This record gives sequence, C-alpha cells and structure tokens, in this order.
Amino acid sequence: MSTQHDQIFAQPQRVSDFRFDDKVAAVFPDMISRSIPGYAEILSTLGQLAHRFVTPGSKVYDLGCSLGAASIAMRRGIRHDDVKIVAIDNSEAMIRRAEEHLQAFVSAVPVELHCADIRAVDISDASMVVLNFTMQFLAPEDRDALIAKIYAGMRPGGLLVVSEKLNYRQPKIHQLLDDLYLDFKRGNGYSELEISQKRTALENVMKPDTLETHQARFAAAGFSESEVWYQCYRFASMIAIK
Repeated sequence: MSTQHDQIFAQPQRVSDFRFDDKVAAVFPDMISRSIPGYAEILSTLGQLAHRFVTPGSKVYDLGCSLGAASIAMRRGIRHDDVKIVAIDNSEAMIRRAEEHLQAFVSAVPVELHCADIRAVDISDASMVVLNFTMQFLAPEDRDALIAKIYAGMRPGGLLVVSEKLNYRQPKIHQLLDDLYLDFKRGNGYSELEISQKRTALENVMKPDTLETHQARFAAAGFSESEVWYQCYRFASMIAIK
C-alpha cells in the first residue's frame, strides 16, 4: 500500500475532465493533503463527532468514501461494538485501495465497502452520515434529493457532516479567499502549470455551492440546526442535526 507523490499535472498535457481513476487513487493521500487546507483537522474531528453522536445498533455512512480516511477516523471514535459503517464510492480504483487502507487499521467496527452511486443507495437507521468533499462532484440538480434522502434515513438526533469547497456571493471576498488558497497550493509545492491544468480539469466536474445554498438545503430537508464548524479559505465543513 504505497502512496506516490502527486505529479499528475506536472507536465504540459491535453487536459480532460478530472476522474477518480487508478492514477488519481495512487496519489490521492498526497494530493488531498496538499490541496485541502485543514484536511487532517477535519478527519480528526470526525472521530470526536462519532464518539458523541453514533448510537448503539445504528449505521454510519461515509458517502464518497474515496480511500476510507473518514471511515478510519470515525472508527477511532465509535464506542459501541454493534455499529456498522457503510462506505460508498463510485470509483472502483478508490474502493480497491480503500480495502487495503482499512485492513491496515485494526478495529472492532466493521466497514462495508460498496462501489455504487450514492444517489441510488438507501440510507436507513443512520446516526451519522458524512459527505467529505463529495457533494460538489454531484450534478447540482441532484443535491437537494440526496440531502432529503439522508434526512429521512437518519435517527432523531443524528448528525450530518458535509465538507465542501464554497463559492461566495461577494466577488472581492471570493477573489481574496481564492488567491489565498492558490498561495497555499504554491506553498505545498504545486507549480503554476499544475495549478492551472488541475483547475481546467475540475471546472466541468466540480460545481461548488454557496454557504447560503447549503444552509437552505439543510433546512428544506428538515434539519433543525446547521452551522459551519470549520473553515479555511474556500473550504468549509458543516454540521446539521436532525
């Protein structure tokens, strides 16, 4: 289970839409740690939240699980032995590597890995659901239905965690936070070529929402409370409680 240095966009190339394929899966831990500010803190807090919110006999869902980092973090915090984590991703390459990652961490909490579309998966008896930088890759018209489905499948008092890149309605604020984020990537060793080519690859695939859109979506689904608990530049993690 080796992790490679992310050099996917290091050479000039004809850029196509970003895909979570074998090439990305092989470098994903390096890519995400250098691309998302606060990623380690978000994972650590998922464990703390799981400790507080996961209830006996319930299910926990990791939707868009990639290599299983969120599942591993939640495993550490779950204190009940009759809980199951259901981890889902539509990338076969990610699921294959997630199996390796999960096997490397001994835990009494079982994780069921499924290669599937999260929009087609039933949610039931959930005490915690996590979408960690996942929803931004779904078609915008599918997002309301997904959050409504999650709400319907959660236990009262259950917790939803949604981490996303955000857009901002105020153009000067948006530009400032975007500039600071690009400086963050430069500081982590990405070249101007890599930054430019990856942005091109993502522009048709990743469609961020505003914070107001997320909050309205949570409220429309029925969540009684929601708030941002972490933010750095254009990246935020939100919680909503049923």
